[in-house]
Amino acid sequence: MFTSLPSVKKEKLAPSLPLQEDFVYHWKAITHYYIETSDDKAPVTDTNIPSHLEQMLDILTQEESERESGETGPCMEYLLHHKILETLFTLGKADCPPGMKQQVLSFYTKLLGRIHQPLLPHINVHRPVQKLIRLCGEILAAPTENEEIQFLCIVCAKLKQDPYLVNFFLENKVKRPDPKRPGVEGVREDLASPDTGQPQAEGQAAESPEEPKSAAAQSNNNNYNIVTSLLNLTKSPVTSIFMLSSLSVSQDGRIVVKACEGLMLLVSLPEPAAAKCLTENTELCELLTDRLSAFYKALPMSMDPLDIETVESVNWGLDVYNMKDDAAIFTGKRALISFLSWLDYCDQLIKEAQKTAAAVLAKAVRERFFVAVMEPQLMQTSEVGILTSTALLNRIIRQVTSEALLQDMVYFLLGEEKGPETLASIAQNPLRHRLIEHCDHLSDEISIMTLRLFEQLIQKPNQHILHSLMLRSLEERNYLENKPQEEREPVENGQDLEEDPLFVDDFSPENRLSSPDWLSNSPTHSPYHAKPDGKTEVHKIVNSFLCLVPDEAKSSSHVEGTGYDTYLRDAHRQFRDYCGICQRWDWRGTPKAMEKCDLDSPFFEGHFLKVLFDRMGRILDQPYDVNLHVTSVLSKLSLLPHPHIHEYLLDPYINLGPGCRSLFSVIVRVVGDLMLRIQRIPDFTPKLLLVRKRLLGLEPEGLNIDHMTLLEGVIVLEEFCKELAAIAFVKFHASASTSP
Repeated sequence: MFTSLPSVKKEKLAPSLPLQEDFVYHWKAITHYYIETSDDKAPVTDTNIPSHLEQMLDILTQEESERESGETGPCMEYLLHHKILETLFTLGKADCPPGMKQQVLSFYTKLLGRIHQPLLPHINVHRPVQKLIRLCGEILAAPTENEEIQFLCIVCAKLKQDPYLVNFFLENKVKRPDPKRPGVEGVREDLASPDTGQPQAEGQAAESPEEPKSAAAQSNNNNYNIVTSLLNLTKSPVTSIFMLSSLSVSQDGRIVVKACEGLMLLVSLPEPAAAKCLTENTELCELLTDRLSAFYKALPMSMDPLDIETVESVNWGLDVYNMKDDAAIFTGKRALISFLSWLDYCDQLIKEAQKTAAAVLAKAVRERFFVAVMEPQLMQTSEVGILTSTALLNRIIRQVTSEALLQDMVYFLLGEEKGPETLASIAQNPLRHRLIEHCDHLSDEISIMTLRLFEQLIQKPNQHILHSLMLRSLEERNYLENKPQEEREPVENGQDLEEDPLFVDDFSPENRLSSPDWLSNSPTHSPYHAKPDGKTEVHKIVNSFLCLVPDEAKSSSHVEGTGYDTYLRDAHRQFRDYCGICQRWDWRGTPKAMEKCDLDSPFFEGHFLKVLFDRMGRILDQPYDVNLHVTSVLSKLSLLPHPHIHEYLLDPYINLGPGCRSLFSVIVRVVGDLMLRIQRIPDFTPKLLLVRKRLLGLEPEGLNIDHMTLLEGVIVLEEFCKELAAIAFVKFHASASTSP
């Protein structure tokens, strides 16, 4: 009867038979060893088992290469139906003969790596793979760690290729009763009666369904064993001393780095059930935050902020460790790099993570690290401690790039409030209040460091930062006068320019604007849009800033390369960068319509702008470095492409309500004060020019000059006015080029 099969069928099957026979021969050679040997102590390397396993792998690889893609050959069928992987797992678990566990791990790794057809969906593959996963990481610093991490990483790679397969690896925590056949005697008994590949009994089959449970059916009590095993492998004893990246040159370090890479693959899987299990049923959140906290607490209590800022950029896992060199540079450098490296890993992990998992991980970092560890450091009263913790926070802000972690960090720093800020509510969030107050601290170092922190913060791509610090105070445009023209009264807010000492009749005419009507009351709409071409309007606004500082207080025209034009290129580049950051946000190009604004509500510029304006008002009396940072923050805020920010900070013509002030009005008051002081300082202009040249390095340091703080403040003021003029010009032309 069998001879009636078509001859072509025989020809197709015939070439495969020798491979299958060879495959079975090598497998039986392994099983016979266990049945016949009586020496359980000899290491596996003294036997032929490693050679037979390698031959089996070669045969499976050859078989697949000779067949059509996706077609399962008889050798692979034999491996699956005779549950060879299950048997190998049993041998590896018993580690009989000694070293067998390493051989089994290596066999699994090579099988999954070399065979291209999908194997994990087969129950006789994913079940023993899952069992072997549970063996990994059980013992720290085990001799099999290298093979364990290679095996786990190949499984992670397969799951990354086909994320749905992860459902096979979410196990219910209720353990199934295992047959009690401990030790090598049970192994021998099993091999003496090999599995025939026949279907299981009905009760057994029900326990291990062929298909994974649906996501909806997954309970909250699932084990995610591959994550647990990888987490265990990151807990090498040496990582408590040095960062994983510092160990990258050693075997222990490579294992830890590979384990972290495996975790990064797993968190990125899009399966919701896996993401939920990852964050709820594993220790991943604890590992990330506890290690971050431990590295932070290992830092010296005081560090030079310059060291914190300038230490080289770190990438987790790629750092080269040299303790001697690090110690020679500054104390604590190794601890700092360890902290920043682990922060980089947390940031990258959250960036790669599935969206819901990323949110949970970021929230854990916020609660378990930022709130629990960093906040007490930032709220302390020791000036040295405040300076160090603020410098570290500044570096953290600079380094964080993941959207979820940035959001939680911002909520930690500024709170989640979205409603209008009032003078009575500024202390509602103690940390936010303290940080803003530190911008005006008695210690200039703390003031500068905190100003730099906010400068860094407002450049991050997060809308809530700008809303919290500025926009919620400007939303209703209630800084504007809400009375008809004829009912308005002169107010002492810096905008009644005809009464200001800066614009009295004997003031030099060349410093007035070319058009005298700029002193008149503001038009209803911004002068940017008063005329179709806008040329006159932008010219007046630019001149408003350029002509604020009187001639006798100007010194840039006497030094080459310090003119207004030098700011235009920088303003253009920075404004383009800000537009790129803000383009996703709903920032319309025109201010909110007046009829829709609540102009009767009391205006408060907000705590942040209040402190900045207060410091700006003292520009003639505070140190040069402080002034540089105050004006730098204000210029960056002015660059933001929001119409209310633009109107409030860059439009000299707005009619401010009673008691309100704007950036322009603050500067007007400073200039008025300056004009009175100039008259009391002999040789003011020559001294001013000398100070400018010294600041530029064009003149050597010499004798002390009287009124040095004032003179340096005047120079910063002149440069700031030029910078604001350039920003106004660039923003006008950008809006003109995009308007219909």
